[in-house]
Amino acid sequence: MNPLSVLMPGFLGTELPEWVERRLRQGMGGVCLFGTNVSSPEQLRALTDRIYAANPRAVVAIDEEGGDVSRLYQREGSPYPGCAVLGRLDDLGATRAVGAQVGWELREAGVNLTLAPEADVNSNAHNPVIGVRAFGDTPDLVGRHAAAWTDGVQSTGVAATAKHFPGHGDTSLDSHHDLPRVTASADVLRERELPPFIASIDAGVASIMSAHIVVPALDPDNAGTFSAPILTGLLREELGFEGVVVSDALNMAGAQAYGGTTGASVKALAAGVDLLCVGYGNTDDEIDEIVEAIEAAIATGDLTEARLREASTRIGTMVAEFSHRAETTPVPEAYRHAVVPGVDAARVRDAFAINDHASTVLAGRSGVQRIQWVKLEPAHNMAVGESPWGPFASGVRADAVVTPDEPLTDFTPAADAVVVVVGKDNHRHAWARDAIDELRTHGAVAVDMGWPDLTDNYADIATFGASRLVGEALKEVLA
Repeated sequence: MNPLSVLMPGFLGTELPEWVERRLRQGMGGVCLFGTNVSSPEQLRALTDRIYAANPRAVVAIDEEGGDVSRLYQREGSPYPGCAVLGRLDDLGATRAVGAQVGWELREAGVNLTLAPEADVNSNAHNPVIGVRAFGDTPDLVGRHAAAWTDGVQSTGVAATAKHFPGHGDTSLDSHHDLPRVTASADVLRERELPPFIASIDAGVASIMSAHIVVPALDPDNAGTFSAPILTGLLREELGFEGVVVSDALNMAGAQAYGGTTGASVKALAAGVDLLCVGYGNTDDEIDEIVEAIEAAIATGDLTEARLREASTRIGTMVAEFSHRAETTPVPEAYRHAVVPGVDAARVRDAFAINDHASTVLAGRSGVQRIQWVKLEPAHNMAVGESPWGPFASGVRADAVVTPDEPLTDFTPAADAVVVVVGKDNHRHAWARDAIDELRTHGAVAVDMGWPDLTDNYADIATFGASRLVGEALKEVLA
């Protein structure tokens, strides 16, 4: 059995490296594409064509969530609303339509697996990594929309991935940087975290991504990605999932404690992961080391060849099924990039929460009053990456920019202007709260384009997302 068949590394650049092409010809399972691999639709299609030329049955995966996390639109910001906005609208037809539109674009690009949608319930308002990527903070809402988005994208012949099992919504740490813990009881987990995954399984989701989080009520010793009780006992045997289990990136900090990327690969595979997302900048030498480690683990009995064969077979079955769906499901003539009927800026505005202060300021604003924009720029979220966001992705130039290292200075509000201060997750950042407090003395309107805390004073307008489309909707509200 070929250990390469379960590996899905990432690479740097917009051209297919020689070592990746060679490995694909040798039977490597696939590749995971990131924003740095995409410069245009034409370039991406040429890249994926080369991947399939090397291995016609390769998994070509990408993180395309249709909102803040968008690899197709990393450079310009996404034209889709994102999960939290869709959850707020609570229109399953719209959610399915967005999933389908994303699927058609991925089909055109040559991608056969999207690492979406989120099935996490964002129950912690201080969650630094999920937030607006989730459909909401209740299991029923998240489950309904995760299933609808899955149905939409998979109707196009592109496989979906429900993530991050067993649930990353109640964390205050980011598994890109740390190893988070979810300390809820088993009863709470079953009532809150699991229902959206069950709904996704019932919807026929092709794959489920494991989370690098420790959940002591389920396994006190290992994070989800490395836990046989979670992946084999709970997901497979109890919930009955028969599809592909894909790991979150194994070069994330939450996985590195398990013996680096090499040790983590073996431990994840042994626990029940099928497809190893190795990372986002791997090398040929690193793949050599992982292959050797898998072979050594089989030789010592720490891993069985049957487990490797089972994983490889599941991956092959998924690719074959969705290749057939794509071959028998032509892209519709009405398909146009980035257009979802009925999901435009006017519709997105319905998802906003606007408090009395913002309503009063906007109602009293004279038509001649201009807006002075103050941008609160936090360190970029690792899942989102560096990408233009909100109104700043569609033509707005900030009059002042505040960062964790650059406080508000040299900015004077004009007498004939309304000050609008725009950030993400304002309540989570002391430097952002300080800037808003200072601007409040000038009657500023605070906008939170992340996951807000509506009980505080830092979100007069909450947009529940920061995609380019949501930014356009914000501009319309302020106009």
